[in-house]
Amino acid sequence: MKDAVTIVTGGSMGIGQAIAEFLAEKGGNIAIFDIIEGNHVVEKIKEKGVDARFYNVDVSDYKMVEGAIDDVVKTFGRLNNLVNNAGITVDKLLLRMKEDDWDRVIKVNLKSVFNCTRAAIRHMLKTGGCIVNISSIAGVMGNAGQANYAASKAGIIGFTKSIAREYGERGIRANAIAPGFIKTRMTDTLDEKTKEEMLRAIPLKRFGEPKDVAHVVYFLLSEYGSYITGEVINVNGGLYM
Repeated sequence: MKDAVTIVTGGSMGIGQAIAEFLAEKGGNIAIFDIIEGNHVVEKIKEKGVDARFYNVDVSDYKMVEGAIDDVVKTFGRLNNLVNNAGITVDKLLLRMKEDDWDRVIKVNLKSVFNCTRAAIRHMLKTGGCIVNISSIAGVMGNAGQANYAASKAGIIGFTKSIAREYGERGIRANAIAPGFIKTRMTDTLDEKTKEEMLRAIPLKRFGEPKDVAHVVYFLLSEYGSYITGEVINVNGGLYM
């Protein structure tokens, strides 16, 4: 990762922050895209001796994404990797789900992956690159009350495989990670009963940490994953096999 330039969307907190900081530990320069202020992460990253920038970007807006990615290339001189991590949840049973609940989740979780990937690939065609998309266990097994979220995360998997096929011969790899129950602010909103039931179903009998996902992202972006593309890596403690 030394001197590589990586964009991490949703990098101001949770899994995205863990990814950004771990890649920086490995010598990578980081650009964070988020609507949540992320300069606190940038400062921590710079302490590791690498460069970092925060971009206040709504990743569901293509023009905003395109402009930000062009600026990343201008500022850093290149773009090596893209980690599409940004996502939201609006959980409701289907009959209670409003059209806006569906549209918001699809726009932020899935359209953003299209936006960022399309804009990034224009630059990666010249040099090659690697894309890691953060899906979810909900995208591979479904989850009651999350029809919108599960659909968006399943869409990411199909998108990832298609990009891997389209651009493999141009030196661009694309893979997805499907995390299970990872301890973040998003999962903190679940009630204790739900958490207890989930823990009983996990063979490893513990919840994941953001760093568990970050380590796999690093593996896929690094030379260790150089012959892997079009794959979905489950990081869920055995909850879904």
